[in-house]
Order: sequence, then C-alpha cells, then structure tokens
Amino acid sequence: MGPKNRRAYILVVPSLFTTGNLFCGFYSIIHSFTNNFEAAAYAIFLAGIFDVLDGRVARITHSTSKFGVEYDSIADVVSFGVAPAVLAYVWALQPFGRLGWASAFFFAACGALRLARFNTIAEELPKAYFLGLPIPAAAYSIAASYIGLSQLQFEYAPYVVLLLSPLLGFLMVSSIRYRSFKDLDLKRKRSFVWIVVIVIGIAVIATQPELGLGLLFAYYVLGGALREVYLFIKNPSDRQKKYIAPQFVTTDQTQEDPPGGKS
Repeated sequence: MGPKNRRAYILVVPSLFTTGNLFCGFYSIIHSFTNNFEAAAYAIFLAGIFDVLDGRVARITHSTSKFGVEYDSIADVVSFGVAPAVLAYVWALQPFGRLGWASAFFFAACGALRLARFNTIAEELPKAYFLGLPIPAAAYSIAASYIGLSQLQFEYAPYVVLLLSPLLGFLMVSSIRYRSFKDLDLKRKRSFVWIVVIVIGIAVIATQPELGLGLLFAYYVLGGALREVYLFIKNPSDRQKKYIAPQFVTTDQTQEDPPGGKS
C-alpha cells in the first residue's frame, strides 16, 4: 500500500469514532420518542466516550484534518445538543406546552452556538480552561438528571428540568470559565485531603451510581459558576483582563485538540 493510500486509510479511522458519536445521538433520540428514557440517557454518555476517542485517535495517527473538526462538531450538535433536548422534552417538558419546547430548543440552540464559538476562537483560549460550559457536560447533566431523578422518583422533576435546561443553555454561551483538565499534572504533589475526597467520590459512584453521577456534574457545573462569582467579587478588573478577552492569551498557551477535545 503506497503512502497516499495509507494516508487515506488513516484519515478514516477517527471519522469512524465520530460516526459512533453521531450514531449514539441518533439512537438516543429514537429511544426518547419510544419512552425508553434510560437507554436514551446512557446513549448520551456513550456518545461522550466516542467523542473523546476520535480526538485521541486523530492525534495518535497524526490524521487531524479540517474535515474531522467539522464532522465532529456536526456530530456533537446531534449527540450533545439535539439528543438531550429531545430527552428533556419528551420525558419532562411536554406538559408545559410551548414553554416546554421553547426551553428544550433554547438548550439545543445554545449548544450549537457554543460549538460555533469554540471553533472560532479555540486557538485564542488558554489550555487550562473552556470559555463557557462544555456542551458534553451540559448534555451529561440532562442525562444524569433523568437517571438520578427517576431513581429517586422525585415528583417535581419536570419543574427541575424546566429550569435546568435554559440554565445549562445560558452557561454554555456565557463567559464563565470551566476547567478543561488538559493541564492536569498527576506527578505533582497533592495534599492528603484530595486523596480522601477522591476515594469518597469513587465510593459514592460505585455504591450509588445514579446519585454519584448527578453530584459529579452538579459539582462541575455549579462549581465553575460559583468560582467565577467569587473571582469577580474579589477583583473584577483582573478577571476581565485575564479570562474574558482572548487577545491577552499568548500563543504558547493555545490549545490544539482537534477534533475530539472541543466543547
């Protein structure tokens, strides 16, 4: 096999994982319409695994391409924008009529805007943070909400989702910073408290996965927002200078993570 043919073959590999991501989103939508909400929720989580793998495979095989980036974004709109919006609407928001579908649409539209903004300014953002809530995290929050609230048989779940969907949409298009964990150095020394917290987290997820997943995403979503409020109160001018305006970021801080590390 010549070099050109080999290159053409390698370019297909990450796209297969992206197609798996897209399939999971489509699978989730189909099962939402058949009221199999558990399968729909777990399909969104599975889509996230494919979304991570396509970027990793592309970098390992040195087969990143603009096609891969664009295809991945389209798949993400379906799996992390439309699929969780459909899940939220069919599961909880239908009784609210127009308000319900407007809430679901707002989530999906903000997810698409989030991806478009990321693709536009990704090279200007610091590696350690995302600008706005990543769309996979927002989608996972909807999926985890179904799993957790259905397990608890919480009777006011529709009202929670009615507020949660637009809130997540707003956070996706906001200027709030969320950790990307791409700068995480596992070799650095950590305090003993962090080890205890990690062990407790693993124990909770292992014994009560439904509750553990919900708490995990609640911590990520709310933690980033509360941190920004604290930093703004502490020093608003410094926060605006360092974190909102991309032009203050130097080139050696830019992230290069096509096609699977976006959001």
